Amino acid sequence: LFRSISLRDKINFVRNMAIIVKAAVPLVEGLNIIKMQTGSRLLRDVIDEMIMNVNNGKTLADSFGGYRHLFGDFFVSILSVGEASGTLTASLNHLANDMEKSSELKNKVRSASIYPLVVFCVTIAIIAFLVFFIFPKLMSIFENLNVQLPITTKILIASSTFLLNYGLYLLLGLVVFVIIVKFLHSKVWGFRYFYNKILLSIPLVSALIKDISMANFARVFGVLLKSGIKIVDAITITSQTFENAVYKKTILNAAQEVQKGEQLANYLKNFKKLFAPLFVGLLGIGENTGSLDDNLEYLADYYTKEVDYKLKNLTAVIEPLLLLFMGLLIGFVALSIIQPIYQTTTAIK
Repeated sequence: LFRSISLRDKINFVRNMAIIVKAAVPLVEGLNIIKMQTGSRLLRDVIDEMIMNVNNGKTLADSFGGYRHLFGDFFVSILSVGEASGTLTASLNHLANDMEKSSELKNKVRSASIYPLVVFCVTIAIIAFLVFFIFPKLMSIFENLNVQLPITTKILIASSTFLLNYGLYLLLGLVVFVIIVKFLHSKVWGFRYFYNKILLSIPLVSALIKDISMANFARVFGVLLKSGIKIVDAITITSQTFENAVYKKTILNAAQEVQKGEQLANYLKNFKKLFAPLFVGLLGIGENTGSLDDNLEYLADYYTKEVDYKLKNLTAVIEPLLLLFMGLLIGFVALSIIQPIYQTTTAIK
């Protein structure tokens, strides 16, 4: 439950497998070579299982089928098609390239969130230091002064007293709340759908989620089609790669409609809040002209660049807001401490 294989380890495994297959090295021997090079203990355990399965006559895709929770349907499907069509090397290279692009996209999102998170944590740490260590020492002095305390100081005293008495319970409650939300998000479909629906209604966040989703859809769907998977199966497998429940449900329904004879673009154009007109338009042109693979590749590159652009804009908006929040909060605490001291000094004079 608590072990996983990093995306980088998966990419290295697939790259090495492509080299092994291209060099016509026996599969078991090749897997043993790769096992000695990997640093992931879990991946080594999986490779041991693969070797045993291959020795028992199973295909590579069938061997990985038992580890869909670690690698996903997309991974297993690409291997299956590659083995069946004799193009395993090409399929592995397609898979590795897709994983590289997915990794780059995730790294961009992660990098953009680091600075705001650091600023927020520093702000909370400064406030906590003032409230828990500095202000309690001043509270006894303020209580003995015959001075009318300003409203800001009263608010700070009340807040500090509450946090000193109930801060641990508040922190514990927050941790429990986060755990419950994560559990419901992973286990309850309705909750995840509702949660994702809310995210898609937040202006700046929704625009970023849409571009990331369209980039992922175009990239994964394109790789599956290039690997020779039928369009209905490709759409179904693509839907399983989405963590966002709203997109997952929409794309899965699209597969059912395409199965009935509906064009994919015609169905997706009904969901303007999820798929941009440009995306749907080029998808439709690709379906009608037979250039769907090329159009999907272009769309994947285009929306990946859009994600990069929107991340920069989002960071540019968040940074000054966080700094303003930090300044106001620290200024409020400083004012609450300085004002009564100044009033006392004035009264003495």
